[in-house]
Amino acid sequence: MSSSSKAAAAAAKPPMRDALVAAAFQLFLERGYEQTTVDDIVALAGVGRRSFFRYFPSKEDVVFPDHERCLADMTAFLAASGDEQEPVRRVCDAARLVLRMYAENPAFSVQRYRLTKKVPGLRAYELSVVWRYERALAAYLRGRFADRRDGTLQADVIAAAVVAAHNNALRSWLRSDGQGDAGAAVDHALGHVQSAFGRPPGLPAGQQPGTPEDVVVVVSRRGAPLWRVVQEIETALGGG
Repeated sequence: MSSSSKAAAAAAKPPMRDALVAAAFQLFLERGYEQTTVDDIVALAGVGRRSFFRYFPSKEDVVFPDHERCLADMTAFLAASGDEQEPVRRVCDAARLVLRMYAENPAFSVQRYRLTKKVPGLRAYELSVVWRYERALAAYLRGRFADRRDGTLQADVIAAAVVAAHNNALRSWLRSDGQGDAGAAVDHALGHVQSAFGRPPGLPAGQQPGTPEDVVVVVSRRGAPLWRVVQEIETALGGG
């Protein structure tokens, strides 16, 4: 084989990490997850056990190959946030990074969803991954809400709501075999979180949603001197 042919063959060969994932899912579909061993996977991929564990700490990790990268991307995205950015909108945008990961390869995502439904151990593993996403969102919000009353509580509730809304739309899309517009479905779901907890456009940064500014109405007789009107206002506000 010429050098050019070898180069073309090497370029056509998938990277080792992708080859391991492909081999694993082929065997999972043919034999079942529990019946497939790491030795089976590396044999089909044509590599050694050491190569497998260089990329994946366990057999469970090969089912979720991109979550570590996605979690790192989310953490970096939130860390790069500025104070001028509305925090609830920011965590909603961070959740969309997870959707993008799933939408990059719909066929694989649907396969993984079906497999995870069948294997209790994988469902438990998936829940632990979801919890890590939620903790990343909550940590960011806790920092943004540090000066609020019940800021930690608000951060945890909003983070849980973002994850629940995102996952509701994502699973509906996966159940439909990846048909339809996943982005639109997730946007719709996250819109409920934004409207419930986010700061509406034009609301001052220091004012929280649902806490309207105080309005004081003072009735004074016509012709009263200005100092008397001011005194009545101060009294109404508790300053007199």
